[in-house]
Amino acid sequence: MNKFYGTLPSNFSKDSKLHTLNFNGNQLNGILPKSLSNCIHMEVLNLGSNRIEDHFPNWLQTLQNLEVLVLRDNKLHGPIANININHPFPSLIIFDISHNNFSGPLPKVYIQNFEAMKKIIQVEEGSGSQYKDKTEMYYTTYYDSVTITVKGNIIVMEKIPINFVNIDLSQNNFEGEIPNVFGELHALKGLNLSHNRLTGPIPQSIGNLTNMESLDLSSNSLTGVIPAEFTNLGSLEVLNLSHNHLVGEIPRGNQLNTFSNDSYEGNSGLCGFPMSMQCGPKHNSPTTPSPEEKFGFGWKPVAIGYGCGFVFGIGLGYCMFLIGRPRWLVIIFGGQPKRRVRRRTRVRRTQSSTMNQMVQMS
Repeated sequence: MNKFYGTLPSNFSKDSKLHTLNFNGNQLNGILPKSLSNCIHMEVLNLGSNRIEDHFPNWLQTLQNLEVLVLRDNKLHGPIANININHPFPSLIIFDISHNNFSGPLPKVYIQNFEAMKKIIQVEEGSGSQYKDKTEMYYTTYYDSVTITVKGNIIVMEKIPINFVNIDLSQNNFEGEIPNVFGELHALKGLNLSHNRLTGPIPQSIGNLTNMESLDLSSNSLTGVIPAEFTNLGSLEVLNLSHNHLVGEIPRGNQLNTFSNDSYEGNSGLCGFPMSMQCGPKHNSPTTPSPEEKFGFGWKPVAIGYGCGFVFGIGLGYCMFLIGRPRWLVIIFGGQPKRRVRRRTRVRRTQSSTMNQMVQMS
């Protein structure tokens, strides 16, 4: 929170004992120096709110002790795909790269290797903390401040709690589906994927994150229904699924009963509490595909076809009645078939002319 400008130094030593580097809120530009990977003891790296223009620093994955990585609000861009080691970022518990221009799919390989995010830590005041499912004690704490989005609000944490686990990938250009591997990060308290270009359904596996307090998936192009497993999110305090393409009935139960219409607005296909639109049979049960869905055309061409066929049929029937054929059809519909008067007359005329010829000959 100063006015430092220019580029970061490029000569971080291999003998560095640096544990924390915090340049948040300055005016630094240029690229990220790869010599930062020499700081093998680094635990907190905060370069948020600067003007750094570069690709994602994949080489930071070699920092096995790195627990906090904040690169939010810079000019970073491009996809995140390059993996050089088997277990990248194993200690990371805060990953904030929001408000940049990253693109491509979400970094699935990184996410599934966030091992520290899979272990829930229970804090016991006065005696440190311990893993929920292990007996190993864990006394490390942070005294570093961090600016971060928590439950929809940007706040400055003067002291980072040891059990605060957060991922913020919002305000980028990520696209594709949300990976199921998010459901393995049981220690997550906050997940923000809003304002991207994500598509496809919401993974049911997110319902496994019972430690979650804040979930924001708003302003994407997500489709399908809200998973019923969301009723398992008993710690959820903030939910934002607005401005997507979600459909169907909103699940009821536990924390989901406490959220207002704001959490779901901008999804015209959603129904049920707290939305004003109530669910009918078409929302609750699968229906057979309509002709439009089945054959790929709408009702207007079908109506035009039926109309033309009807007019043609009426015209053809009228003509048939005028000529009196076929006789059986005319009789069925109560008409009077025409008599064959002309044919009989011609026969009589032929017979009379023949008789006159015979009289003259005689």
